[in-house]
Amino acid sequence: MTTYQDFISQNEERDGIRFTWNMWPSTRIEATKLVVPLACMFTPLKERSDLPPICYEPVLCSRPNCRAVLNPLCQVDYRAKVWVCNFCFSRNAFPQHYAAISETNMPAELIPQFSTIEYSLQRNVLLPMVFLFVVDLCQDDENLKAVKESLQMCLSLLPSSALVGLITFGRHVQIHELGCDGYSKCYVFQGSKDLTAKQLETQLGLHGGGSQPQPQKQAQSGQPHTQQPQVQSHNKFLQPLQKCDMNLTDMIGDLQKDPWPVPTGKRPHRATGVAISVAVSLLEVTYPNAGARIMCFIGGASSEGPGMVVNDELKDTIRSHLDLGKGNAKYTRKASKFFEALAKRAASNGHAIDLYSNSLDQSGLYEMRYLINITGGHMTMGDSFNTSMFKQTFQKVFSKDQKGDFRMGFGASLEVKCSPELKISGMIGPCFSLNRKGPSVSDNEVGVGNTCSWRLCATDPSSTYAIFFEVANQQASNIPQGQPAAMQFITFYQHPSGQKRVRVATVARHWADGATQLNHISASFDQECAAVIMARMAVLRAESQEGPDVLRYLDRQLIRICQKFGEYTKDSPSTFQLPDNFSLFPQFMFHLRRSPFIQVFNNSPDESAYYRSKLYQEDVVNCLIMIQPTLFAYSFNGPPEPVLLDVSSILPDRILLLDTFFHLLIFHGETIDSWIKQGFQDQPEHENFRQLLKAPKDDAMDILQTR
Repeated sequence: MTTYQDFISQNEERDGIRFTWNMWPSTRIEATKLVVPLACMFTPLKERSDLPPICYEPVLCSRPNCRAVLNPLCQVDYRAKVWVCNFCFSRNAFPQHYAAISETNMPAELIPQFSTIEYSLQRNVLLPMVFLFVVDLCQDDENLKAVKESLQMCLSLLPSSALVGLITFGRHVQIHELGCDGYSKCYVFQGSKDLTAKQLETQLGLHGGGSQPQPQKQAQSGQPHTQQPQVQSHNKFLQPLQKCDMNLTDMIGDLQKDPWPVPTGKRPHRATGVAISVAVSLLEVTYPNAGARIMCFIGGASSEGPGMVVNDELKDTIRSHLDLGKGNAKYTRKASKFFEALAKRAASNGHAIDLYSNSLDQSGLYEMRYLINITGGHMTMGDSFNTSMFKQTFQKVFSKDQKGDFRMGFGASLEVKCSPELKISGMIGPCFSLNRKGPSVSDNEVGVGNTCSWRLCATDPSSTYAIFFEVANQQASNIPQGQPAAMQFITFYQHPSGQKRVRVATVARHWADGATQLNHISASFDQECAAVIMARMAVLRAESQEGPDVLRYLDRQLIRICQKFGEYTKDSPSTFQLPDNFSLFPQFMFHLRRSPFIQVFNNSPDESAYYRSKLYQEDVVNCLIMIQPTLFAYSFNGPPEPVLLDVSSILPDRILLLDTFFHLLIFHGETIDSWIKQGFQDQPEHENFRQLLKAPKDDAMDILQTR
């Protein structure tokens, strides 16, 4: 007999989805009593080797306000060649090329094990990947040299058809012209003044004949609704790598530190905000609604022009959490609004922004967090670009799958459809609302709500989004007998090959009477998914509320869950007991309360922004490691085993491996350490000891390969 844990694992493996509850109350009132909301963690591009793309168009429901995709949950009349949409219950005729279907000759989208299926749209123009590099020149020579090496390594990994561009900045911003043989040419803009996209277009001459859109192939009816990108001819600032490889490589190698003098006691004038704004505007006027990444390499805080987070006086330190709490952060509010507006402009065109920040001091990631939390780009934080950790991390961005394609999707959009008894409350994750209203949109907003469709500018096989639902049904009798709660997730994205693809995942969960079948509902609880959902909701609150208020919210929710599902004798605490599938949930909440996502003590605002951005992006397993780190013990007494996060786990003859997701730490007990100092691991007769020392290092390297 399949257990709920097996059911959850199978669904995650097949559809990339995990629900907090896998059986749902049939009324709105009963659903609110569950405390933990009805929500799911969805990974749109989860890697599956057994899911080749189908090279024909998806079949859509003919009702204009539905447009759901044909799926295994639909009722099919093979004799009449019609199908009934399981969301709006309208009857639809199959297209002509489905004339041969039967009970024994079904198309892939009707086979139950293909609840997730991917279509490759053949009619679209192939679009190249676009990478625009934005490099901070206000760095020391060692750091700048490391950045140049990383960029040159990046060029060697990109396909020759990829479009590339280069922007550098210090006190001023330079847009470099590519394809100039024998000389370099750039356009310089003042770092203290922002430009609109129209002004940039005029000054760079992009409104003339050099960037005319090519004709588009006509979209066919029956396609999931999406805005078609304008494919631009190559301009002098964004060129195919095959045309400018040598020129760009030389240009990067010749980059020098910003020549503007920096007096003693002053910071360099760094116009980060204007540089990113110019990059957003350049892509906006040349490749709107096409997949692109702006990759920013930042070596310090912005101190010039719009988006500045600190002045140029070294005696004036950059803001801390204490300053933010007391309202003493002079530049934060204005800079945050500036970067939020930039992020929305980029996201509306499907462009992602990556921030690679390496500095001994804060670099303003707190104010720039909207660039990541809205566009879904990468964020890294470290001390120097000249470290093996950064170089390995940056190289992982360009890792490839088994087919040799980059593990990334560009300019994606996600649309959610659901049964009439459900409504969509919103999404928590790196996304941007497409403001698509409909009867399935709830008035109760959670995260990015009031829509059933979102833009996901950058997504990869680990990008996971929290989507919240609401039971709209007031009476249990209103649900048709045997009719499950169905949801469909339609992800439209640009594949690294340039193809437009649509991945469709259709899932269903059964209804239950919350009054008489509470034991069935409680048995369907997924405590791991619920812990991550609660963590994201708490972090969302932490953005606008004080820390103690967020802690009280978590405490109240945990108390209500224990009251609802715990078994106990009144006035006898020792009798309290939770069901097995709830037993770890209080433990997760215990660690969440003490995590850097909620507690800001001993963390800078930049660190808090970095930690929270990772929680918004990663899947359930990785988020759980962030909330509750794992600790494994290695000894001669047996194979590695998980142990408690407690001082009692430290023993003299034991090696510990701690994984917090952000750090990996190997600890040697006192006896182990003394044996190492005596060199026992180098002696042939102590081969077992050498293997014991090697085991945690090998496991740590395996973990690093997946991060």
